[in-house]
Amino acid sequence: MKIALYTFLLLLSFNLAAQEKFDYPDVFQLEWIADAQISPDGSRIIYVRKYNDIMDDCSYSNLWIVNADGSDNRPITTGNHDDFAPKWTNDGKKLLYKSNRDGSTQLYLRWMDGNTETRLTNFKKPFGGFKLSPDGNWIAFTQFVESTPKSLVTLPTAPKDAKWAEAPKYIDEINYRNDGPGYLKPGYGHIFVLSADGGTPFQVTTGDFRHGEDFCWSHDSKSIIFSANRNENRDLDPVNTDLYEVYIKTKVLKTLTTRKGPEGDPTVSPDGKWIACTGFEDKVQGHQTTNLYVMNRDGSGMKSLAEKLDRGVESPTWSADGKGIYFQYDDHGDTWIAYTDLTGNVTKLANEVGGLSLGRPYSGGMFSVAKNGRFAFTHSTPDHPADLATGMKGTKVQRITFVNDDLFSMKKPGKVEEINYPSSFDKRNIQGWVCYPPDFDPAKKYPFILEIHGGPFTNYGNRYSVEMQLYAAKGYVVLYTNPRGSTSYGGEFGNLIHHNYPGQDYDDLMSGVDAVIAKGFVDTENLFVTGGSGGGLLTAWIVGHNNRFRAAVSAKPVLNWYSHVLYADGPAFFYKYWFPGKPWDFTDHYMKRSPISYVNDVKTPTMLMTGEQDYRTPIGEIEQYYSALKINGVETAMVRLQESGHSMDARPSNLISKVAYTIGWFEKYRKK
Repeated sequence: MKIALYTFLLLLSFNLAAQEKFDYPDVFQLEWIADAQISPDGSRIIYVRKYNDIMDDCSYSNLWIVNADGSDNRPITTGNHDDFAPKWTNDGKKLLYKSNRDGSTQLYLRWMDGNTETRLTNFKKPFGGFKLSPDGNWIAFTQFVESTPKSLVTLPTAPKDAKWAEAPKYIDEINYRNDGPGYLKPGYGHIFVLSADGGTPFQVTTGDFRHGEDFCWSHDSKSIIFSANRNENRDLDPVNTDLYEVYIKTKVLKTLTTRKGPEGDPTVSPDGKWIACTGFEDKVQGHQTTNLYVMNRDGSGMKSLAEKLDRGVESPTWSADGKGIYFQYDDHGDTWIAYTDLTGNVTKLANEVGGLSLGRPYSGGMFSVAKNGRFAFTHSTPDHPADLATGMKGTKVQRITFVNDDLFSMKKPGKVEEINYPSSFDKRNIQGWVCYPPDFDPAKKYPFILEIHGGPFTNYGNRYSVEMQLYAAKGYVVLYTNPRGSTSYGGEFGNLIHHNYPGQDYDDLMSGVDAVIAKGFVDTENLFVTGGSGGGLLTAWIVGHNNRFRAAVSAKPVLNWYSHVLYADGPAFFYKYWFPGKPWDFTDHYMKRSPISYVNDVKTPTMLMTGEQDYRTPIGEIEQYYSALKINGVETAMVRLQESGHSMDARPSNLISKVAYTIGWFEKYRKK
């Protein structure tokens, strides 16, 4: 017995000693779960398992199935392509899902009692989200319908074999490009219906309106309830969506809500008496808490169920008996699944929901619920990306997959610890997290990185982050926080930066730096700062207001608010909700909040980084700041990520490049 114990301890110590630090190539070894669909009877879970491919520099996904107790975990599909969006049929005997295995994304139907499946569609163009009708006979989905606008001019036809320039793009819409898709084709998204046996789909919505994936079936499968902005001034009033109902046989359209503000996530109760949805009364504020509502089937009698919660609610899902609603919300950097009855009594069910954002520890996650109340969800902590977990009211949550244990058994992670500290501005408590280097020794001094989240109306939390782990593995102590304006702390906290961003969130961040320095293990001569999007803006704001950091990296930032609100996608939103008015009417206000206004005070070496196809914070933002820093003789560099939009981690190599260039810049100016 003693010999066996000694051998075990010797092997354990060898494995721990053999562990290496997480490094850039390891990004391609990560796996994570992106969707979890529990069967109607609660016995099995189909989940989407994603992985990065080092040769194609992209992520792929396959479908796996596991029993609710974690047994018999096995793949349903394999191969370097994307199988995703699984949906059980109501009897649990079949599965619908999307796949691009044949070169284009199509819809497939699989019988779960064997390996039989068929392809239901042969679409020539992409389609969006789909949902199966309760009676199992119909599939509703969204698809873009191109239109041909009337030409302004008549151009001569090029002679045969002539090589003329491509015809000009004529644009007369305010929304003409989006981050990700790029420049938009003329046309509108519409809802279609397809027989569950396949065949020819038919269109059920019409008009020059954008209908997205936000819809559900009625309980009797006769109609579809959807959220859309069909208002006359929709392009300049982008938030004002309402609920509508369209009957699939007659295509008759009925308006259900007309409130000022958005209504989304509609879902009809099993008995057809109620509609649940999310939304808020639009107060034209930067942050607005999304509430959970229930209304009569005709749209009347709308009432709020979780207003006292004071947290943004999403993904409402009716219980099988129709007596309550499951939903998801963020609280203090943690994501919860909860249940409420129809009188508003809320019960917490599970936390640590998340893991869908691999790069940084943002909120996000998903869940599904079976008829017996068992739920499955994506589960993440700072120790691992999204895995699969399951639970039930009154029982302990069980994590049932460990998809990265093979990798993490060989890699030593950085420990993450929560920190709370008072802001120097008003002593308000600010929550954050510190990621320590592997083999951290509190008696030593470490270089320090302040990493700032974007949004600004979002939150970091107790979730896994590739970027934080890579920074820590390179020997840095990393602080990331939720300064005022972050979500998950209520409406009042979120709106502390309304028409005041950047503002005292700067004080919150500097107080966090001081709080970590006070612990005694930070090398105060080697402080660095970085952040992306809103975090990139705050990085530039910081170097324009103090010189305490040796170097900074501002990623995909806003640097000039005047140019941003007119040049970014969604121009009708930013000026209206984040500012008191149009930039030419409030020029001083815009420029006071623009980091470029403080460029004369910048002495910190500052690198700027943006994706070439970023239309959310277009690359022109860093170009003007780069030129300003060069003119002023400040050490600077510009990194232009190729094949990258606002999401720099869409391709694994770009995520690696972002971190590598950031560390490279810091090491260049680090005092040895």
